[in-house]
Amino acid sequence: MRYGIFADIHGNREALLAVLSALEKENIDAYYCCGDIVGYGADPVACLAEIRNMRAHCVAGNHDWAVAQKLDTGRFHEQAQVAVDWTRHQLDSAEKCFLANLPLVHQERNFVLVHGTLHQPERFLYLMDLGQAKQTLLSMDCSICFVGHSHVAKIFVRCNNGKVRAAPENVTTILPGYRYVVNVGSVGQPRDRDPSSAYCIYDDRVGTIEIKRVAYDAEAAKERILKSGLPPELGFRLLQGI
Repeated sequence: MRYGIFADIHGNREALLAVLSALEKENIDAYYCCGDIVGYGADPVACLAEIRNMRAHCVAGNHDWAVAQKLDTGRFHEQAQVAVDWTRHQLDSAEKCFLANLPLVHQERNFVLVHGTLHQPERFLYLMDLGQAKQTLLSMDCSICFVGHSHVAKIFVRCNNGKVRAAPENVTTILPGYRYVVNVGSVGQPRDRDPSSAYCIYDDRVGTIEIKRVAYDAEAAKERILKSGLPPELGFRLLQGI
């Protein structure tokens, strides 16, 4: 099967539609989201509708649970707190219930999804480097773990000799006995100074993982944030990919 896997949409409808349009050309069999459908962006309702209509398998992101009042925002920065409160007032009870019921972990036969890390998923820890990847790699009972949260696409590999290394972000071949942690990057708010949306394709028939990028109308997404009353910085950062 070919799986379309993405994360951190953050209420950015323009970015989500660009990614879904790109995935439509990829003969995808099933869709998966590593969390944070909402937060920051001006279109949480539209993004939730897209995800629910396509029946994507989703795990909870910290913004999803914060909007659903399942997670305290004390550790969020001020702009994120404002965005959570704003988003909460846009959603109806059914939409908030959907977010509240998202699981922390979703397990498939040959891969697993989590927003932050597989060890202590409820803490929504960032997985950014080799040291942080090791604990999740040791917690896995399958070959691949897909994550989000950092908004930076990265692939970490535990070789069959136990060594952990970073892999190229474009195409990685799955090898027997190896384990992989794949941060799929962000659809709606990339933070690697590339404003284009990131997403991942996993093909278990040929055994490859590929991180792809697609440009979207970031200017339109910025303008919608400015008109919404959300903090303006949340819009301007989209143009820089930070």
